[in-house]
Amino acid sequence: MSVELLPAIELETGPDPTASVIWLHGLGADGSDFVPIIAELALPPGLPTRFVFPHAPTRAVSINNGMRMRAWYDITGADLYSRADLVGVRESQAQLEALVEREGARGIRSERIVLAGFSQGGAIALYTGVRHKERLAGIMALSTYLIAPDRLASEATQANRALPIFMAHGSADPVVQLQWADASKAMLEATGYRVEWHRYAMQHSVCLDEVRAIASWLGRVLS
Repeated sequence: MSVELLPAIELETGPDPTASVIWLHGLGADGSDFVPIIAELALPPGLPTRFVFPHAPTRAVSINNGMRMRAWYDITGADLYSRADLVGVRESQAQLEALVEREGARGIRSERIVLAGFSQGGAIALYTGVRHKERLAGIMALSTYLIAPDRLASEATQANRALPIFMAHGSADPVVQLQWADASKAMLEATGYRVEWHRYAMQHSVCLDEVRAIASWLGRVLS
């Protein structure tokens, strides 16, 4: 059964895009959250890129007393291994895969697509990217963690074993603990992934130096 496409904000840095970045927002936000960063990235004119910022569905979030908000999955626990509801994770995985497929139908090859996200969105980007059946350009995972790390080795596809992964985290993050990100990075590297790691003196947010690093990384993986 086909998956209904999520509503999304789309921006193109130039005519006839040759690459796409699908960027997922964090818990309680929406697709508009990272739109202002596009201008700050200042990608070169020779790299016309389509940015897709989908809106997550609204659902009850257990860790927030069941409050309904935009979320990629329910958070049911407070530790790295049990916090993500895998039923919701897989629903979001299918929705992200549908967006990747739509980019392919619009002429963007899989190896020219970056999956990106912040916090919950970054967790879905990581979860989906390592399981995607066709080679991607890369994964950008900001202030986030690896869902179901115990399943990584058995569920990851060979097509994306060598894809570049960008991870960045705040040293004072009170929402997604730095130690979760450190552990996630170590698990990815132990499985053979190449992780570009950045750590910044910030909380659960994005800083200017991080934006510059993202721009440099995107320029390399999409060049």
